Amino acid sequence: MLTQEQQIFEQIKKADNILVTFKSAWSGDAVASSLALFLFLKKLGKNVEIAAEKLDSDKLYSFLPGYSEIKYELANLRKFIISLDITSTKVSQIKYQREENKLNFIISPKNGWFTEDDITTDTSGFKYGLIIAVGTPDLESLGRIYDNDTEFFYQTPLINLDHNSTNEGFGQINFIELTAVATAEIIFSLLDSYSRDLIDEDIATCLLAGMIAETKSFKTNNVTPRALLTASQLMSLGARREEIVNHLYRSKSLNVLKLWGRVLTRLTGSLENKLIWSTLSVSDFLKTNSTEKDLTDVIDELIVSIPQAKVIAIIYESETPAEITGQTPVSTTNLLLYAIRNINALGLIKELNPSGAKNLAKAVIQAPLLEAEKAIITMIQDKLNKLSL
Repeated sequence: MLTQEQQIFEQIKKADNILVTFKSAWSGDAVASSLALFLFLKKLGKNVEIAAEKLDSDKLYSFLPGYSEIKYELANLRKFIISLDITSTKVSQIKYQREENKLNFIISPKNGWFTEDDITTDTSGFKYGLIIAVGTPDLESLGRIYDNDTEFFYQTPLINLDHNSTNEGFGQINFIELTAVATAEIIFSLLDSYSRDLIDEDIATCLLAGMIAETKSFKTNNVTPRALLTASQLMSLGARREEIVNHLYRSKSLNVLKLWGRVLTRLTGSLENKLIWSTLSVSDFLKTNSTEKDLTDVIDELIVSIPQAKVIAIIYESETPAEITGQTPVSTTNLLLYAIRNINALGLIKELNPSGAKNLAKAVIQAPLLEAEKAIITMIQDKLNKLSL
């Protein structure tokens, strides 16, 4: 009987065209791991593409090899085929012309004539023969990549690679290792089992970047001896650790650091600091010249600094400019909620119709900042009290 690793490479061998994709939330582990797999498959001589829903603030990982190859949509998944039966009548010439919203094909026969019965239409099979989803808990987490072409995902063989317990096992092959600290660790094991000689400096750099991003530079409390050994092996294969750390942790702007300071000033905790939260007003963003896109950096810092925190909430105001509203600016209260892997952030605030993923959810609250803070924290505390933390 074949191992899972062998089953995966059997599927890869069979496929002429492969799609690598990852969740729309663009976590560092998912992006870097996907790029490593993409580069490895190219070295195997495969026709492979990598795609994910576009993220506004997706430049943090642009230093990674292969990053520019990421596509933001699936184009030409199928071809529309028009067939002409030429058994009785041969073709002399074929031309086409556009006419407003029509495309006319002009076919000149050599002898005789064509009839409607000679014409049939069809669609080709899908462009890709295999999908590999990386670090993605469920198909819906792929966002528009999945929503726009759901049939493709149900009719094409799919390999699901992840390390999170929230993964729904949606693939035909589900390679999920809960003891791994990152999906990058799993992919290194997978590629290493096939051929370590094919893991070059760029692939090793992507894999190490995934592990560093997921463990906050090996500061999270789930780091294992195996993870450290994997990191050591990747560096021996040429992974550029200094480059990764410089881009991910040593390039914070002064504005972001000022925003961190305002978050820390108002930081509050409850349930023995298993729940921590802070609030930000519109003026906080204006005075620090920062934006809500910088808040994920703030959460990353809190995860590392307060390891006992299971849930982190940032409740903040944003303002819709007057040129958009057509009148005075409108303030909105927003919530960014992070939860560790065995707690569902979306479930904690389901009454608020959240978006995002199970580890990082977002919601909009129609209430002033302080009123929203009280309601949100009370809701989360009540639910956490019912969980075994």
